[in-house]
Amino acid sequence: MSWPHLVALGVGAIVGTGILTLIGVGADKAGPAVLISFLIAGFVCACAALAYAEMATMIPASGSAYTYSYVVIGQAVAWVIGWSLILEYSLVVSAVAVGWSGYAAPLLHASAGIPMALMQGPYAGGVVNLPAVFIIAVIAGMLIVGMRKSAAANAILVLLKLAALAVFVFVALPHFDTANLEPFSPFGFAKTMGPDGVERGIMAAAAIIFSAFYGFDAIATAAEETKNPKRDLAIGIMGSMLACAAIYTVIAAVALGATPFTRFANSPEPLALILRELEQPGAAHFLALSAVIALPTVILAFFYGQSRIFFVMARDRLLPKGLAHVSRNGAPVRTTMFTVLIVGTIAAFFPLDEIVALANAGTLVAFSAVALCMLIMRRRAPEAPRGFRTPAAWLVGPVAIAGCVYLFASLPQQTQIWFLIWNVVGIALYALFGSRHGLAGAGPQVQEAAA
Repeated sequence: MSWPHLVALGVGAIVGTGILTLIGVGADKAGPAVLISFLIAGFVCACAALAYAEMATMIPASGSAYTYSYVVIGQAVAWVIGWSLILEYSLVVSAVAVGWSGYAAPLLHASAGIPMALMQGPYAGGVVNLPAVFIIAVIAGMLIVGMRKSAAANAILVLLKLAALAVFVFVALPHFDTANLEPFSPFGFAKTMGPDGVERGIMAAAAIIFSAFYGFDAIATAAEETKNPKRDLAIGIMGSMLACAAIYTVIAAVALGATPFTRFANSPEPLALILRELEQPGAAHFLALSAVIALPTVILAFFYGQSRIFFVMARDRLLPKGLAHVSRNGAPVRTTMFTVLIVGTIAAFFPLDEIVALANAGTLVAFSAVALCMLIMRRRAPEAPRGFRTPAAWLVGPVAIAGCVYLFASLPQQTQIWFLIWNVVGIALYALFGSRHGLAGAGPQVQEAAA
């Protein structure tokens, strides 16, 4: 792949569930001040993206934060980061599939008469979310065919998704009313528990919609399938972040100004709902249909990253080496099919907000590790060749780490407990298998890239 494919991969991963579905979850937690939540989450992600861009050009090998941690810090820490990345990518794929189903289910119910009970999990009064499982299986098939063909289709779908968002702005902007932004911050800044038992506040919202901005890290997992990684990875990471920051600012502001946030808070299809509230059913139908067609670009990007993390960890013998097998066209079929089983089960039965919160926990740990690796390499090898150098690294790195720690503290307490349990299981697996079978050093591709 070249840098246009990588930018499309990044934009496809970033612009998706965060703005199409999570804006409703964020508005429920922060009200109109969710705009501030977007800015905070975006700023922390931008700092992390700068660190990623430098590390990706120094170590252009698949594995993202896992590989950087392996090379810079060591195997044990790399396992923890890889285990966190597995959590992140698995849950994001599941979350986006659930978000996709939120737009697809009403269309399928109206056109084909499929019972809603078969398109919603038990949390919503249904039985199983079959559309979410279906779209995961379709994307897995695309990845097995081969990533370059999938990347070309991904670029087309990204353009469709951006066109749908442009239609939303065109239709909703004339209805912008500043009165809809008052009171601007009804739940305050810090995370607080409401009388209904829901944690709210600007930071509580930022900790959830943080996932609206990440996705650029999926680009780093494509290092070994990139034509000129030392140049193209930095362009892909920073280009996609800048494009998405501008898109999010416009969409969120228009959505909150066009309709009182209470009308679309926690809706599974908030932007389409806003258009229906504005008596624009045709535009709402177009946006919902576009989301159904284009949201799979997000699943594609993260599913790609998940299968590559499994592949690299298996190549380093931290997971069973059979998972590192690739097909004739270079696709890791076994890891892809194994991932289908995991993410499909999660998407079938669990709600969006809980999935996203736990995914964010894994991401925040990985982002902190990348920023730390960047700082260590600045001290250890300040003159080493870098295709991209982070400006003001000794400011950007600590800000990224501190921001990630604060966002982690702002996650729901239940999420933090589940994340602790996940890592206890991970450490046990490492002690039983990874520490005994893992290579003494990183795999040959990683060693060559690091050199």
